[in-house]
This record gives sequence, structure tokens and C-alpha cells, in this order.
Amino acid sequence: MQDITPPQDHVLIFDTTLRDGEQSPGATMSLNEKLEIAALLDSMGVDVIEAGFPIASEGDFEAVSGIARLAANAQVCGLARANFRDIDRCWDAVRHAKRPRIHTFIGTSPQHRAIPNLDMDQMAERIHDTVTHARNLCDNVQWSPMDATRTEHDYLCRVIEIAIKAGATTINIPDTVGYTAPFESAKLIRMLLERVPGMDEVIVSTHCHNDLGMATANSLAAVEAGARQIECTINGLGERAGNTALEEVVMAMRVRNDILPYQTRIDTKKIMQASRMVSTVSGFPVQYNKAITGKNAFAHESGIHQDGMLKSADTFEIMRPEDVGLTETNLVMGKHSGRAALRSKLEELGYKPGDNQLNDVFVRFKALADSKKEVYDDDLIALMQDTGTNAANSRIQVKHMQVVCGTEAPQTAEMTLEIDGVEQTVKTTGDGPVDAAFNAIKELVPHSARLQLYQVHAVTEGTDAQATVSVRMEENGKIVTGMSADTDTVVASARAYVNALNKLLVRRLKTAPDVATA
Repeated sequence: MQDITPPQDHVLIFDTTLRDGEQSPGATMSLNEKLEIAALLDSMGVDVIEAGFPIASEGDFEAVSGIARLAANAQVCGLARANFRDIDRCWDAVRHAKRPRIHTFIGTSPQHRAIPNLDMDQMAERIHDTVTHARNLCDNVQWSPMDATRTEHDYLCRVIEIAIKAGATTINIPDTVGYTAPFESAKLIRMLLERVPGMDEVIVSTHCHNDLGMATANSLAAVEAGARQIECTINGLGERAGNTALEEVVMAMRVRNDILPYQTRIDTKKIMQASRMVSTVSGFPVQYNKAITGKNAFAHESGIHQDGMLKSADTFEIMRPEDVGLTETNLVMGKHSGRAALRSKLEELGYKPGDNQLNDVFVRFKALADSKKEVYDDDLIALMQDTGTNAANSRIQVKHMQVVCGTEAPQTAEMTLEIDGVEQTVKTTGDGPVDAAFNAIKELVPHSARLQLYQVHAVTEGTDAQATVSVRMEENGKIVTGMSADTDTVVASARAYVNALNKLLVRRLKTAPDVATA
């Protein structure tokens, strides 16, 4: 019988992990890390990669320019505020892409119009001039009225019409502060499609933040109303409560295609690989109960759930683990496993380590295998997520530490760090072993950074389980995170702390414009 199923509308996936995601406090990424993530996003079928904010710093410009050159399939987009200097810098960064895009924005709500101190007419004129300038440089221009969901409807319609007439090819509707709800999100898109001349001739996009936990629902509601581009990030990374999660909207449209009859180009089997890579690079662990990519997303402990799963997997699973790139095997590695076996297993888990990274991980894997009877997938993932405290390009490296604990306070820590190639040793005390270790590091590397967050998670079960430690530090408004894993919690803590300090040294050299973005 001939297939008469009508073709489904294509929803563009616009990934802003490298721009909006990196704006998460402490989620700064290096150039090589951005290039690695961008290559994966390109290979997994992302339609548009928002590679960064070129005017923000030389590092951001280099990242956007590098991604523009490497992307084989995706459009590569840079962000620019509504001024000629930003737009010119953005074009210089993306111009070498096979499919470049300029994304320019300005805040249109009453709250945001006060930032540039423009009245409605002045802002309308600037929108016309800047979008026209962008279109004269590039035939693919996206325009965003920042905080659109709190902008007066009449004014929103007015400025969108101006942007379309000036040459914008995509109109993005940002819920910048995560204020809207699904019904309202859909209603706004329908209103704009009905009232704004030319709106049906451009791509309508939605960009939602998750402050009220509704980013995914708001994005899908917008699509149902006529939007055909979703701006999102891997793991929902982003400012405050984050952005719409790519994996959630993509899998929602795939699993519930009966009520969400839309298609994307995303190779969903690469979702877990992308999730782990972004978690590793950003230093942001994925919460255990996170939809799609969380550790417990396909775990079943309840007796009735386990019984149902044994009888039929679809009793309690609406998608298969392998659909998102999860493997079924778990325990395969041990102290006799070789380098080739480790590489193969890591690739099975979604990683593609380079030779230097494999050498580093192999040394730590052997040490772990000597201290643990059984090495699980999660142990290997933790090794990969250890953010490289002792990497060759780190200015500070942990060389040796010894902590003495007793029932009487204080505890003592003797620490040897290699700082810019020179080993230095100190012995300090503290209120507990971790505090003593941190005090030793601070004495060797004086700084004013404040420890904002310290978290410990057991990777697997048992007393020999690895601990993954995350720290977040703040200095003069700059926020950095560090992660490390070890069977010794104190060692993992010290390495995570040092990793954060290494990032802080990099951040001290980085500047960015002081402005909120869509």
C-alpha cells in the first residue's frame, strides 16, 4: 500500500549551549572545549549553532570564528547587541562559515527599554538601522526582542514588523526571564502570526528560560502555535534556572509524535554523549532525576516497576535507553584491561579521547582498578568528567598531599603543589580534613575567592566507591567551577579546588560586556 502520510513540519534546533549555556555562573569553556562540543553538535544534526558573543572577548571571537570554519552542516551564528560595532565584529567571526547567521537583539519590554535609555520611537529607529546593517552584511539575520513576553503587544508587533521589513529572516521570541506559561506562550505566537505583516514569511523562533520550570512546555506550546525553531541547550544549561533542554524537546517530539507531529534532524543516539561532554566541560553535574539524561532516567527500583520491566520494557519505559545512546552493558573493565580496551569502552560510552587524554585517563584507570575490585561504567564516566586538574597546561597541579585525622580538632594537611613549574610545600590545620587541605592550597596560592558551593556525590555503591566533588568559587563577580573524582574524598576535594583555581586564573584575563542577553 502506498504511504500517504503527509510530510511533517521540520522544527529547527538552535543550540545555544556555547553562548547562553556558557553564561551559567562558573561554566566558562576553553577554545578547544568549545570546538569539541561544536563538532559533536554539528555531527548530531543541530541546525544552528550559536557559537558565542564575538564582541565579548578575543577568546569568544576566536571560538566563534573557529566553529564557523569547522561546521560542515550547521548554520553558525554569533550574537550581537543592537549597534554597528557588535554587528561588524559578529560578521567578522561568522563570515567564513558555510552558512553564517548574525543574531542581533535589543530589550523591548518596559523593564529593558530603560537599559539603553531609549524611548519607543528611538528604539524602533535603532532596530531598523541595525537590522538593515546586519542584512547588508549577511543574508541570514535573526532578530530578538529581548524580554518579549513582558513587552506590550502593540509595541512588540510594531518592532517585529520593522525588523522584518529591514531584512530579518528569523524572528525569535525570547522568554528571557522565564515568566510565561504554556497557554500564554502559544497565544503570543498566534497573536504575532495574525497581526504582524510578513510574519508568515520568516522563521518564527522560541527561546525559553526555566525559572518556573516550564521552559520545555513553553517551547513545545510555541511550536504548536506556529514557531518552527526552538532555541535550547544541552542539559538545559544556562543562566539562573537554565534554558529549554535540547534532549527534552527533541525526545518529546519523537516519543509523542502522535500529538506533536514534527520532525528534527537530531541523531538522538548522540544525546548521552553530548550530555556527558557538556557536563564534563562545564563542571555542572547532571541531576540524577533529570529527564532523558539523568542517571535515574532509566533506573527502576520499585518492586512493582521491576516486575513490570521484566515482563515488558514498555510497561514503565516510554523510550528505549539505546534511543538516546545509553549502552546496556556495565561491568567489563578491570586492572588487567589494556589501553585499547579502555579506548573501546570509552567510545562505547560516547567519548572520543585523544591520545594525550587517553594516556592520562589510562593512568588514573589503572590506579582506580588497583584500589577497587570492580570498575563500572559510572566510574569511567567519572574519570572522564574529572576536569583535568593535573593537565599539562594547568598552572597549578597537585603533586602530593597527606592529611592526618583524629578525634581531636584541628586536623592537619601537608600539601605539595607545582605552581608554574615550581614545587612548593606547606603544612596547615583546619576544622576537618577538607578544610585543612583547602587552607593549605590557599596558603600556597593566595586569593580572595569565596567558596560558594561544595558538593560530594558517590559515583557507585560500596565503601570503595569513587567520590565526585564539585566546587564553585567566586572572586570579584567571576564565578568558576571545578570537578574531580577519586576513591579518597579529600584528594578529590583538593583536586576540584585546584581545578577551579586554574579556571579562575584564566577568567582573570577574560572580559565581557556588562549586559543581559536574550
